[in-house]
Amino acid sequence: MPRQARLDAPGVLHHIMIRGIERRKIFINNSDRGDFLDRLAKLLPETQMACYAWVFMPNHAHFLFRTGVSSLATVMRRLLTGYAVSFNRRHKRQGQLFQNRYKSIICQEDAYLKELVRYIHLNPIRAGITQSLKELNRYAYCGHSALVDEKTRPWQDVDYVLGYFGKTAKRARKEYLNYVEVGMGQGRQDELTGGGLIRSVGGWSEVKRLRRMGKDHVMSDERILGDSEFVDSVLSRAEEKYERHYELKRQGYDLDRIAERVAEIYGMETREIMSRGKQPRKVKARSLFCFWAVSELGMSIRQVAKRLKMSSPGVGFSVERGQAIAHENEYHLID
Repeated sequence: MPRQARLDAPGVLHHIMIRGIERRKIFINNSDRGDFLDRLAKLLPETQMACYAWVFMPNHAHFLFRTGVSSLATVMRRLLTGYAVSFNRRHKRQGQLFQNRYKSIICQEDAYLKELVRYIHLNPIRAGITQSLKELNRYAYCGHSALVDEKTRPWQDVDYVLGYFGKTAKRARKEYLNYVEVGMGQGRQDELTGGGLIRSVGGWSEVKRLRRMGKDHVMSDERILGDSEFVDSVLSRAEEKYERHYELKRQGYDLDRIAERVAEIYGMETREIMSRGKQPRKVKARSLFCFWAVSELGMSIRQVAKRLKMSSPGVGFSVERGQAIAHENEYHLID
């Protein structure tokens, strides 16, 4: 069965899960964990990605992110590619480190943010890495320690999460700890890692009950965790994006047409856009080209890289730079 495209939009809440290939370790020692933390500390502020919860386990990791100015795919590509290269160099190994696709589930905030924060942060206790809530409070490789004020992580949005638990920091931390303690005996919650209305409404038995009541139209999607209305709205927004790709292609837009538009903006020849060079104006032009090719036409990073004779990571950086250029200057592919 073909894999479904990931869903994304600015401001969307994502539960992200990454795993080592063949369930191998992605963190062998504290140097590895420190390296990943350093990358988060640099990348999240740059891309205005908010982080509400996170945890490092030996062979996997969880994050609760809200996307900012850069797409989720761009941020994850930079994060995971850079870490994998560093990990392989550090441990004198070669080859793939992560499973091909990280798992991303869009989540309905009001219904699930608190539950997801608790679920993610209780991973070390469920796995026996920490034996008690007191130990978890001090565990450095989990966002829980920042929420209880034992560790400082400037890139982790502590205030936003605590705002769900109380009006003052002291009161909110107390209520948050109580909430986490209540959840310690819950065990694994598949509905928080699998997504879809079928799980969120109580499983197949609940769906069957709804259908017996005549409610046959139950929107569900394994990439989304939320009620039927939320699932419907997310899919509608995604469909608008896909329709944009098809409409542009129907109008005859391809990479050559995008190059013509960029050349018009920068007062350049089209061939200059397609040729290499490090002149500031050319770098900006090629970045805008990459952004529109990926975001407007839906071209893959690999396809664009092949056309421009660049590396895939290089195109990834250019897409991000091009997005900022388009936003700052209010450039549009079609006037």
